[in-house]
Amino acid sequence: MTFHSTFGVLRLHICYIVSRPLQFLTTPEHCFEQITDFRYAPHFLQVDDNEGGSLKIHYVDEGPKDANVVLMLHGEPSWAYLYRKMIDPVVAAGYRVIAPDLIGFGKSDKPTQRSDYTFQRHLDWVRQVIVQLDLKDITLVCQDWGGLLGLRLVAEHSDLFARVLAANTMLPTGDHAASEAFLKWQTFSQEVEVFPVAGIIKGATVTPLSPEVLAAYDAPFPDESYKAGVRQFPLLVPTTPDDPASQANRLAWQSLQKFTKPFVTAFSDLDPVTAGGDKIMHKLIPGCQGQAHTTIEQGGHFLQEDQGAKLAEVLLSFMHANPL
Repeated sequence: MTFHSTFGVLRLHICYIVSRPLQFLTTPEHCFEQITDFRYAPHFLQVDDNEGGSLKIHYVDEGPKDANVVLMLHGEPSWAYLYRKMIDPVVAAGYRVIAPDLIGFGKSDKPTQRSDYTFQRHLDWVRQVIVQLDLKDITLVCQDWGGLLGLRLVAEHSDLFARVLAANTMLPTGDHAASEAFLKWQTFSQEVEVFPVAGIIKGATVTPLSPEVLAAYDAPFPDESYKAGVRQFPLLVPTTPDDPASQANRLAWQSLQKFTKPFVTAFSDLDPVTAGGDKIMHKLIPGCQGQAHTTIEQGGHFLQEDQGAKLAEVLLSFMHANPL
């Protein structure tokens, strides 16, 4: 008995997976027109969306083009506006500041499907900024998701980074239980009907924020259709050992445990989400040895908002003590 005589002719249908460019929204420029304390000239790059198309990423580029570069990476749900209190002092000290808006945030394009956002894609998008701008000898300043992405990049491209300042961040692998504060935040982010971007910033700072500042944080998101990225980000943090990013983050830690270049922490005193993360870095990252680690007082999770001028001072002192 043959296969054909029993079952007839087997017809094979070969399915080709055709990639599609990501569908995205771009926040209209008029949404930002009322912001008076962030008048930096906008710059844009096209980055590969990994699906045959491209996305526009916005970045601030201030200071001399031939100066030493400080790369400032924001997190969830902020944008480069968060660094406005630090950019001018650092530029005045003679440095070049690059502060991109992550895809899905700020003035950058915003894919509309939550499934379009992955840890790896975000990593690749920031990596493309570094490559296209030909950045070298980078001093990284990272907070929140800026650290998850930035520390991975330091681990994978240590030759491009000269110094690191980490503030209220971590590179989790999912091998250890997430803090109760983070898990509460993660649950809230998925269950709240209208994602309150400015309200989240307000709730994670300890200084009063004016209506104008709160409006600036809301500006990139005219309605819920622009918020796929901010909705998805909390779910991309590895909280279990089998998370898609867990193994890559473990490998990154192996590299970070060999990173001997200057590495300083400047966590705040009033952030329950990342409390204690600095001590882990001190223990595991050789570059932390001998550095002037500090705890910035009266700072919430978004310490750039609460204590931006102080954080800029810490950064400049760190760079002065560790010249290139």
